[in-house]
Amino acid sequence: MIYIISAAAIALWIWLLEVLRKAGLRFWRYLLGSCGLFLLLMFFAKGWLVLPLARLVAALAGIFGKVSGFYQAYYRYGVIFIESAKGAITVNIDLECSGFIEISAFISLLAFYGIYNIPERIYVGVIGTLYTLLTNAFRIGIICSMIHFLGTDYYYVAHTIVGRIVFYVLQVILYFFVFTKPHVLKMRTGDFGYNKKDDTATKEGGGAS
Repeated sequence: MIYIISAAAIALWIWLLEVLRKAGLRFWRYLLGSCGLFLLLMFFAKGWLVLPLARLVAALAGIFGKVSGFYQAYYRYGVIFIESAKGAITVNIDLECSGFIEISAFISLLAFYGIYNIPERIYVGVIGTLYTLLTNAFRIGIICSMIHFLGTDYYYVAHTIVGRIVFYVLQVILYFFVFTKPHVLKMRTGDFGYNKKDDTATKEGGGAS
């Protein structure tokens, strides 16, 4: 029964997207498309991708832990073991720490962002996903290092405050270069694309002749 409801919801979503496209309501199509794709990823892809992402993040963060000796990552289980002078703690890389939510949100927003064509969206999506994975691993490394030096009592501060601030500042930088800056450039020049050349001078020359 749930599969029938899901299929009907997806069909309705696609139909509404087509209606909004024909009506020229780009903002509402972007809003509906991004939110719908995000919900689809959360519903269908979460069970498949969270554990692999958790393992990957643990492995990436574990590189610094192995070099520094501050902590040890067991990437097969998505677990990091941290020792400090005030005890030891095991950190489990779960849904929140895996970066799945942030990656899903980024892909959903990018998929319907009309400034890029399809090849550019794929390219930017891959780069943005890799960037999110690396920054998330960097956040985990900071959290584990703080716990190693300050003790397990600082887990909440390291994870909830410092780690999130660092991660979301880095995500804001990504969103600026992917969404804000290209939009501003298009408003100024009327065109934007990684594979397109600036033909302002050509247009000016053609107007003068």
